[in-house]
Amino acid sequence: MQVVEGTYIPEVGIDYPTDDPYARLYRPVYDRNVVVDEHYPYVDDSLKARFLRCSMWLLLLRIGLNIMLHVKMGLRVKGRENLRKYKQELAGGAITIANHCFRLDCPCVLLACGTKHTVKIPMFAPNFSTKDNFFLRVVGGIPIPEADKGIAAIKKFNEAFDEFHRRGYWFHIFPEAARWDFYKPLRPFQKGAFTMAYKYGMPLLPCVITYRERTGIYRLFAKKEIPLLQVEIGEPIFPDKTQPRGQEVERLRTEAHQRMERMAGITSNPWPVSSGNA
Repeated sequence: MQVVEGTYIPEVGIDYPTDDPYARLYRPVYDRNVVVDEHYPYVDDSLKARFLRCSMWLLLLRIGLNIMLHVKMGLRVKGRENLRKYKQELAGGAITIANHCFRLDCPCVLLACGTKHTVKIPMFAPNFSTKDNFFLRVVGGIPIPEADKGIAAIKKFNEAFDEFHRRGYWFHIFPEAARWDFYKPLRPFQKGAFTMAYKYGMPLLPCVITYRERTGIYRLFAKKEIPLLQVEIGEPIFPDKTQPRGQEVERLRTEAHQRMERMAGITSNPWPVSSGNA
């Protein structure tokens, strides 16, 4: 990998895979059994669910995690002028995408973009059977049914996102799929985010999490090898519904990957834009 001069590359001692860009490096403890099939409440409008989403969004994300990420991780945001510049185009909902590189990278992006408690985030279904279940649900997580749950489950999931789009909700997707902590290169993108952008005619809002060396008072809150974080918000990319679906999905994926490489200060990336049929 080659980067622009001055670009910080953290060395955190992780042995990253070189053959499978979607390898899952972390093995959580599955301490409950949440069944994600056609009976799962993908759209939960119950009073309890709505109260938890609103209250926890404020207390957990807007206050608690906001303070923690700024103090412990030195969170900075760049590019908010793009939100103002394209306010009208983003008013009907957008899809934020970002590199998946930190346990709390999703809250970093949501805070940076100022999204509301109605944001919806497709997520790896088995993670809902861990101690993170409550957190994943209140930040807007929607489990993606695994293939063995059948077509009916996938249909319910798709219908849920049809409804979320009808309501004007924002979506957030990590096109790299799996989390690799503090990894600098951009890995190949799966096509789900770009297929969804084309289907709904929603703008893509590329965001990149980059790193800074941990210095000064920040050394009190984590080891010096753990970098500080910055979220940069790019200009939106708009799908062209007049073009054939497959062709346009590939254009969106390629343009997003290349633009995010530039935002990250990467001039030569070791991974291709896509990998196989993902």
